[in-house]
Amino acid sequence: MKNIQLMKNMLLGLGLMFSIVACKEELPDPVTRLFMPVLNKDLTAERNTIIVNMGNIKAANSYTIEVSRDTFRTVDYTLKVDTNYVVLDEATLNGDPLFWNMLYQVRAKAHAADSQYDSKVSNLGSVSTERFPSIQVTPTRNDVIDKALKVKWQPGGSTPVSKIKLFAGTDLKLLKPLKEVAVTAAQQQAGTAIVDGLTPLTSYQAAIYSGEELRGWQVYTTLKAGIDLTAPGVINLTKSEDPTALATALAAAPSGSVIVLKKGVSYNTPTVALDKSITIASAQGFEEKPATLINCNWNIANGVTLDLVKFQGVQIIGSGIASAYVFNPSPSALTTVKELVFDDCTISELRGILRIRTQAFINKYTISNSLVYNIGGYGLLTTDTDGEGMAAVDEILFENSTFSKVNAFLTSRQNSKKVTIESCTFSEFLISGGTLFNWRGTAGQRSNVKEGISVKNSVFGHAWDEASTQSYAIRGLAGLEATTLSFINSFATSDFAFVAGGELPGFPVGTYAKKATDLWVSPYTGLNFNFKDVAFSGRRTVGDPRWRVK
Repeated sequence: MKNIQLMKNMLLGLGLMFSIVACKEELPDPVTRLFMPVLNKDLTAERNTIIVNMGNIKAANSYTIEVSRDTFRTVDYTLKVDTNYVVLDEATLNGDPLFWNMLYQVRAKAHAADSQYDSKVSNLGSVSTERFPSIQVTPTRNDVIDKALKVKWQPGGSTPVSKIKLFAGTDLKLLKPLKEVAVTAAQQQAGTAIVDGLTPLTSYQAAIYSGEELRGWQVYTTLKAGIDLTAPGVINLTKSEDPTALATALAAAPSGSVIVLKKGVSYNTPTVALDKSITIASAQGFEEKPATLINCNWNIANGVTLDLVKFQGVQIIGSGIASAYVFNPSPSALTTVKELVFDDCTISELRGILRIRTQAFINKYTISNSLVYNIGGYGLLTTDTDGEGMAAVDEILFENSTFSKVNAFLTSRQNSKKVTIESCTFSEFLISGGTLFNWRGTAGQRSNVKEGISVKNSVFGHAWDEASTQSYAIRGLAGLEATTLSFINSFATSDFAFVAGGELPGFPVGTYAKKATDLWVSPYTGLNFNFKDVAFSGRRTVGDPRWRVK
């Protein structure tokens, strides 16, 4: 009897357990937040529209899409849609189309029936709209000066260009023309017209029209104001094509003078050692070539102190990389240049730009906005005398410049104060096995840069393999035992390499996974360092700004 009762109790307990389990199984799944939207395909652009193709989230009943041009510091468009496939065009944006040739960022959020379960915001990436289909030609560096610009287009066709309208650089919708210029028959045939009366250092958009039909537009930024040819201290040679005119004018010029040369003309480099502060500049103009100093192999006079020696907008050509320098002083008395500047110059065919010995001293040495190529074993700087109190450079600044096919970089037998490299492009740079930062004075005494070496926003390709050995490795440094090295946002191509044991700590900050030929349009023969790889993450922020994607 007891066994029967025990059996009944056990069966009752099992029944209760099963009923509890059954009840638990019938409970609905807990509701959770929706997953963030992701793309089925990368963002794409067709003309001035963007296609957003997201994966379908079944539980989502709508999506919010936001569009920005400044990484969401501000939002240009916000729209709510009920589909995962959206074309951002004039129709979906309420009659307000996207700009042509503009980089946009897109993000999205999925909405549930109950808003507390909406997804988090998902950044979907960036994409550029296409360029407006145009007959207008993209401007070059020679198509703009301080107060004028040259507009070019493909001539011919059944509807000739009849006028040019000028807009502010910020008037992206081309609504308020600042100036309108009629195009003459001769200009129509040539496909070229000049618009003048502009303001220096100002961004403009020049648009071409056939009647009222827009045929295209381009962005121009005028240059800083050119040298006033009538100002005191300015020697105007812009009417002279005499190769000896520079040397003649320099001999008679007071110290501190500015000599302005005619653009497109070649002048002999003076042979008399420089004994005065001077600026040598090329006039502004639309000619392709700047004023050129040929057969450069100059010197600085013994015992002088010069406040400023500046080359502005000129081309400097030596006799080849086995000989010749811009300056090669070896004075017996204390000789000082307080500031040596190359601004907006093209420098080539030299053994070295600056070689100083014995009692020659430079307080500050600057290369900015320049193109430097085909330079031999004395590189951009060599201080070439050992011993206490010998030739030295205190501060070195290289910025917004390109250096290609250069055997050596910086070599010093003395301490320096500071080295700054900012926004530069380096390709075929140093011989195989060469040393980038070569401070080879007495170790610990004359072998350091006291305030450090800084490299920012720059990009490096491989070494210059003149012997075609396929050997691209270089050494990072010599000396610099107590020197601080700083590298920020600077890249190297995959074919850049260091000799084992010769690495630079912290460099590169980022490695581009492909070769120099994948990164740049024509690095070896064309000196064209525009970015070919549109996927390169640094295309807008690193290297010489002239090559960056705008």
